[in-house]
Amino acid sequence: MLGAGNIKIKEIMEDKISEQRISEEFTRTIVHLNNVMVVVCDFINGPMKEPDTPHSHTHEQITYVAEGELIFYRDGKEHHLSKGDLITIPSGVKHCVKTLSREARLIDSFSPIRKDFLP
Repeated sequence: MLGAGNIKIKEIMEDKISEQRISEEFTRTIVHLNNVMVVVCDFINGPMKEPDTPHSHTHEQITYVAEGELIFYRDGKEHHLSKGDLITIPSGVKHCVKTLSREARLIDSFSPIRKDFLP
């Protein structure tokens, strides 16, 4: 079972990590420095009937699929991703996901950091 509680993070300043339960089906664990952020996204709501709401942001993003299978929608195109796959999202490009497996874990990296994610 996926969950933020099983993420092992060593040698980190406590004020640079936070766990956020967004809903019963989605948790994110955030680790950041001054200029880079990594967000572990755990989905336990799959398979989704519809994709989440498309969004964009000024941040560059790289997403790694650590577990699960999903459709990643980027700039109107569908990308079938599974464990071990990577996808890049340039600044300003609309994107969203639709999980195909019951659980999925995505590792998102952002630059600059997403201050809107910080507590």
